[in-house]
Amino acid sequence: MTKAAIPLRLVFCGTPEFAVPTLEALIAAGHEIALVVTQPDRPVGRKQVVTAPPVKQAALAHGLEVTQPDKIKNNVEFRSRLEVIAPDAIVVVAYGRIIPRWMLDLPRLGCINLHGSLLPKYRGAAPIQWAVAMGEAVTGNTTMLLEEGLDTGPILLQQQVIIRPEQTAVDLFIELAARGAPLVVETLDGLADGSLKPHPQDESQATIARILGREDGHMDFAARTATELWNRWRGFQPWPGAFTFLDGKKIIVHRLQPAALSGRAATPGEVRIDGQRLVVMCAADTALELLELQPEGRNRMTAGEFLRGNPIAAGTRLS
Repeated sequence: MTKAAIPLRLVFCGTPEFAVPTLEALIAAGHEIALVVTQPDRPVGRKQVVTAPPVKQAALAHGLEVTQPDKIKNNVEFRSRLEVIAPDAIVVVAYGRIIPRWMLDLPRLGCINLHGSLLPKYRGAAPIQWAVAMGEAVTGNTTMLLEEGLDTGPILLQQQVIIRPEQTAVDLFIELAARGAPLVVETLDGLADGSLKPHPQDESQATIARILGREDGHMDFAARTATELWNRWRGFQPWPGAFTFLDGKKIIVHRLQPAALSGRAATPGEVRIDGQRLVVMCAADTALELLELQPEGRNRMTAGEFLRGNPIAAGTRLS
């Protein structure tokens, strides 16, 4: 990592793994990380083990000071602490809280945010997931100056990233995090020496990437084509994934792929069995092969294993 032309005094706000490469890059560039702000430790997994956020773990490994306030908007102690630090900039990467006005106004270079889309497209909580789910071929990263609106601040730098056909949101998270880290360092360099000027977003091109809900994983075979369902499965990894129902019982679909259609047309949701292959009809006379399934209350299994234990009659429909 190239050293920063002008080392800055920074406060870093971030929580998940996506933010860790940027924190590491800022350290490597020689910036002073006066404080790392992250969310409180929370229960994780089936056993609900209280676990520190990835950003906290990375910060402590570098001997950095960490704070985990429950609230920040009207937190007098937290505000006083940041005012004493007097950072040149506050860097925000997937922190998970709205940055209040007093914090936006504090640093002389502003609050710089790394967002995983080509703003103004996919503003909001789940830009990476929705870019994949909508079948986009290209996405990217944007650095911007935060303001009080939802991802509406002026753009600083952008980079394009190709979404490969086989990539899931999990894969893309890793790539965008790695690619975005040096972009933040470059952004700070440009702000520090005055060479980088922000420019406003084109509001006419704005779209919203809303937070995902469990029902987004429900496969609607009548409303969506096989390709659309395939893209949504890729985008909604690891959660909410993809699921359907057979005779009222939930089936999680862990692997699937569009299938070539042959023979007569069929009603969306209708199942066709070809040996050990399980194919379901979708909208616009398209078809999807379900490769790995998990019936309610059971372990994951291949389609062949599922069919051996669950004979399906001709004309059966998934819903």
